[in-house]
Amino acid sequence: MGGQSMEQIGIGIIGCGHWGKNYVRVFRELPQARVIAACDLQTRRRQMIQAYCPTVRTTSDFHEVLADPDIDAVVVATPARVHYAIVKECLLAGKHVLVEKPFALTLEHGEHLVALSREHRRVLMVGHTFLYNAAIRKTKACIQDQSFGKVYYLRATRTNLGPIRQDVSAVWDLAPHDISIFNHLLDAMPLQVNALGARPLGNGREDVGFITLTYPDGVVGNIHVSWLDPIKVRRVVIVGSQKRIVCDDLKTLDRVRIFEKGIVAEPQEVGGYGEFRLLVHDGDVISPKIEPSEPLKNQCIHFLDCIESGEKPLTDGQNGLNVLRVMVAIEKSMRRHGASVEVNGLLRSYPSVAESEPERLRCARTVEVS
Repeated sequence: MGGQSMEQIGIGIIGCGHWGKNYVRVFRELPQARVIAACDLQTRRRQMIQAYCPTVRTTSDFHEVLADPDIDAVVVATPARVHYAIVKECLLAGKHVLVEKPFALTLEHGEHLVALSREHRRVLMVGHTFLYNAAIRKTKACIQDQSFGKVYYLRATRTNLGPIRQDVSAVWDLAPHDISIFNHLLDAMPLQVNALGARPLGNGREDVGFITLTYPDGVVGNIHVSWLDPIKVRRVVIVGSQKRIVCDDLKTLDRVRIFEKGIVAEPQEVGGYGEFRLLVHDGDVISPKIEPSEPLKNQCIHFLDCIESGEKPLTDGQNGLNVLRVMVAIEKSMRRHGASVEVNGLLRSYPSVAESEPERLRCARTVEVS
């Protein structure tokens, strides 16, 4: 690394908006890291960072961050449309990278970044923060227990009234969270997707999306995302043969509730036709203890640990690429008005609506960082 005292890992932050300033705060609190520089095009944001942390050098040119030999790792928290261009330069400069989701907008770009990280032996980690959420970890442990039974389906709702992004649609902004959660809980990728989106605001991007994912063994995942709903909801429901789980990230107490209730089909001899009868069992509702922790801090600690140990991150580049593959399939299904799209049947160069050809050409010439 770059010769930091006390074996601290030097950190640079590119993009100081909502998430970028949180990364500055979190890494400052970690003894194994030192925030050296922060980059943003907006003067106001740079001034805010310097007022908060006078020891952090600020700049409007991210190349200055990459040229600093004391900076070992870079956080990329810029608009999604420029993730690929910036992350590529970071990896080529020999920096470890933690990038917000989605880490790219086309499969070709995603595959290139994964290949670059392997070629240069640098950690590439994608900010799927919910996988570092203690409630999601507890949910996964519950599902893996034999007493849960067979998973029937999953349902996620992620809605609010705003904020409305200018760089990507509500589907690209919100759905990657729940796709990463579903894939993690099931340890699987969906086989096919069906998706419908609507653009009631007329801004050329989907403001609402309804997504169905078909996983192996007939497990179905359903996702509803919107930035037009009047109520903020962050809820995941998992229905199984023996239990049901509700994970509500907005609750301070009882964030995970386990319903020991289920319905199973039992064969019975009625007329010799192999009929089944449904058996309903009703049990307790349990709220397991969830240790308090900040998911973003858990994620940052994991990033630093992986840099030091060489361990593969939970949300490494390949994990991000898996989510990206599903997102591209969703985009293709929405273009086809909800038609089924096989996830593994995608061409890697298939472009998304989130990044049109003129936008890609513009980003190749001028990289924005705010």
